[in-house]
Amino acid sequence: MKSLKDLMKDDYIANLKKQRNTNPTSDSSLSSTNAQSKCPICLDRGIVVKDNVAYPCSCMQQKKMENQFRYARMARGLLNCRFENFRQEYYRSLNSQDQTYFENAKKALKASQEFVQQCLRESHGLGLLLTGPVGSGKTFLAASIANALMEHDKRVLFLVVPDLLDELRATYKSETSEIDLLDTAREIPILILDDLGAHNYTEWTRNRIYSIINYRLNEELPTVITSNLSLEEMDEHLGARTTSRLIQSCRIFRLNVDQDIRLTKYQEREKK
Repeated sequence: MKSLKDLMKDDYIANLKKQRNTNPTSDSSLSSTNAQSKCPICLDRGIVVKDNVAYPCSCMQQKKMENQFRYARMARGLLNCRFENFRQEYYRSLNSQDQTYFENAKKALKASQEFVQQCLRESHGLGLLLTGPVGSGKTFLAASIANALMEHDKRVLFLVVPDLLDELRATYKSETSEIDLLDTAREIPILILDDLGAHNYTEWTRNRIYSIINYRLNEELPTVITSNLSLEEMDEHLGARTTSRLIQSCRIFRLNVDQDIRLTKYQEREKK
């Protein structure tokens, strides 16, 4: 742990004491500073001092996570997605004899946790393809993966596919380079493509998706993809060459529910 002298000038404490002795309003000034500071522990300095040794304040970890979150481009509503909050009871079928949905959900959760461990061990490996209808928990698991990896300082990029395609189209009318956007998606250590669904794909957009998937396959860069399409439907919407590469580069799991989980949560909320 660094000494305070390594982080500040040697006369810092002496000057601070002198200011306190010569400024009778220092207490009120300090109160004003406290009121303006976001962190009441370190007063936004980022460090706390104990026995002449400087320690990082706990707020720095929070700031670090917030910066990683912005870099990953995840929506704020996904910040609290965690594996431990994945509610498996949503996958119990109304037919009590049929446990297929429940067992598939358990497998998808286990695979997502294994994906995180794989990424922590090595930078190359298989990706994960989570399929299922709208409201089946695919994005929740993908965000849980991203949060778990960012907590270990892994670089993650979370892209919603329709938004990505809109940005690529917008490069025609801006100074942003399409190549820059594609290179970022292709080369980021861990990429999450959310909602690779039944959009109005053109040959141009299919080629861009293929370019990302193919590059990451060849470089063995792990990718997480969520989609409400079956493999047969992917073949129809994205083309055989993209679908074939997804099969080669990913472990595939399907989530099913009797009722949209968002609707279930709404009903639970309104009962309170």
